[in-house]
Amino acid sequence: MIEVSDDRFEELVEAGLDRIPPQLLRRMDNVAIIISDRHPDSPHILGLYEGVGLTERAANHAGFLPDVISIFRESLFDYCSSEEELVEQVAVTVIHEIGHHFGLDDDELHRLGWA
Repeated sequence: MIEVSDDRFEELVEAGLDRIPPQLLRRMDNVAIIISDRHPDSPHILGLYEGVGLTERAANHAGFLPDVISIFRESLFDYCSSEEELVEQVAVTVIHEIGHHFGLDDDELHRLGWA
């Protein structure tokens, strides 16, 4: 298990976002990215997308609360054994969950290497 400060973890999440091409980031619509300790019902998952993916939205999709991407810090700490591994896994998790926002399912994300 590895741990880093809250500030460092936020930097890692931002670094994961930096790996997304800017033209895709600009297409993200009404999404909040939050950092939590663990998912209360599934404490081993690393991240979670909750919302309606862009490919599933109707043309008049407006007035809704933001979609939420949760990144689970303590679950990631448990999953990784070094800071280098944590850096990579946080990026993979951020990109994976953003992929769901763009309508990609787990099989597609696995094929693309973002499992």
